[in-house]
Amino acid sequence: MESIYYVMTWLCHRRCVHCYDARFRPYVRGALDKVVEETAACMPRIIDNLPETMIYRDRERPDPDGGYPELPGRIILAGGEVLLDPIREALLYPAIERLVAKYKNTGGVRVIVQTTGDRITAKILDELLARGIWRVVVSGMDDFHVGHEGDKRLPVIEKLVTLFEAAGMAPSGRRADDTDWVGEEGPVYSIMGANPDAWIGELWPRGRAWDNELSTADIDTNFCSRWSGGLNFMNHGWSGSEVSIEPNGNLFPCCIKTKAPLGNLTEEKLTDILDSLAGHPVFEAINAGQPERMGLTHGWDVDRFLAESTAETPSGKPYRNLCIGCDRFHEQVLGPVLDELRQKRLAQRDAA
Repeated sequence: MESIYYVMTWLCHRRCVHCYDARFRPYVRGALDKVVEETAACMPRIIDNLPETMIYRDRERPDPDGGYPELPGRIILAGGEVLLDPIREALLYPAIERLVAKYKNTGGVRVIVQTTGDRITAKILDELLARGIWRVVVSGMDDFHVGHEGDKRLPVIEKLVTLFEAAGMAPSGRRADDTDWVGEEGPVYSIMGANPDAWIGELWPRGRAWDNELSTADIDTNFCSRWSGGLNFMNHGWSGSEVSIEPNGNLFPCCIKTKAPLGNLTEEKLTDILDSLAGHPVFEAINAGQPERMGLTHGWDVDRFLAESTAETPSGKPYRNLCIGCDRFHEQVLGPVLDELRQKRLAQRDAA
C-alpha cells in the first residue's frame, strides 16, 4: 500500500480541545498499565497481518514504456503520543524493529513516527534513527496545543530544527500532509499542525472537536475524497491507497474512522479484508470518495443520505456534513453487512 496510518496507543500527555477522539488522553496507575499491556499484546499480530510487501505502483508517474514505477510505501506510527516513556520502550521501538525486519527482503518500507513534538530529545532521535526510521512528523504546531499558540511555537520549532539537524536529518521539501513524498531520501523531518490551511483545517466532526463545536466543515466539505479519507482505500498495490488501524487492530477506510470497523487485524490479514469488499456498492462508493452514494443499494438515495447528514451540535446549532450521514448509515444499516462479510471471510479461511 502507499500508506498505513497505525494509531498505536490512546495514551497521550494532553487533552487537546480539537482532538478527534476523546480516548487520546493521560492514563495513570492501573489504567495506564492496561493501555500499555493491551496495545503491546496486539502489535505483533497486527504487524504480522499487514501486507506481505509495501511496494506499490505509482499511477501518477507512468514510465515511457507504459509501466508504472514501483515504490516503497509508508507506515505512520502515531498516537496519542508514541514517545512517552511507557509506550516508547514497550511498543514503539519493538514495532519499528519488527516492521523493518518484515519488509527487509520484500522491497522495504518507509517508517514514519508522528509526534506532537514536545517529547523529542537528542537521545530519542538517535534511538529512532538507529532503528531505521525514514521520517519524523511533528504534528502539534498549532493554536490548539497548549504552549504552541501563535508565536509561542516559534522557539519550540527552532529547538526542534536544531535537534533534527544535529541528528543529520534534512527538512522535507513537502508538507507533512502532502501525499507527494516520492523521491525523498531519509532521514527527513516535517513540522505541521491543525491550522486553517491544512488538509484537516476545518476539523473532523469527531471527539472533543465535536464536543467543543470546533468543526467548521459544512455539507460541501467532503473529507472522504481527501487524503486520509476513504478515497482509494481498497486499491492496495497502487498509489493513493491508505487505511487506518486502531490500537486493538480495528481497521478503517479513513483516519476519521467510520462508526464500524471493516475488520480486525489481530485475526485477519489486511489484504483479505480489503479484497472481500471489492465490488460491493457501499465500499466502492467510499473508495471513490463519494459517501453520499454508499446507500444506493440499501434504500438510501442521495437525497436521503443528505437528509441524514444533518445534526445539531451540543449547544443545539444546526450542522451538516457528509460524515454525519456516513455515521448514521453505519449505525442503521451497515453493521450487519460488515459482520456477515467477516463471518464469510473467517469461514473461508478455516476451510482453507
